[in-house]
Amino acid sequence: QVQLVESGGGLVQTGGSLRLSCAASGSIFVINGMGWYRQAPGKQRELVAVITRGGIINYADSAKGRFTISRDNAKNTVYLQMNSLKPEDTAVYYCNAEVAPTYNSRWYDYWGQGTQVTVSS
Repeated sequence: QVQLVESGGGLVQTGGSLRLSCAASGSIFVINGMGWYRQAPGKQRELVAVITRGGIINYADSAKGRFTISRDNAKNTVYLQMNSLKPEDTAVYYCNAEVAPTYNSRWYDYWGQGTQVTVSS
């Protein structure tokens, strides 16, 4: 089993910043992609940003220029630096990781429990 533990959410004013962290632990041989998704009330979960083990990054249009994703492969941790936050960024943010638990095994998809980000106007 693999656990993803997120931290760093909270309440911030418009224009403020937050840094989310997500640490993976458990039966891990290697992690491929890691990323952040979010789900606002009444809406579907959507991609925010993803990063491969080699550092290839993809951002949602809403995140470009304001958010920065990074990872520390040695720590199995992914980060999301969020700047210039807007009320429409309010959502529960979920961490995702694609994990191989042993050598030559298939990939398994894991999710964190979510962390609330609230941006007040």
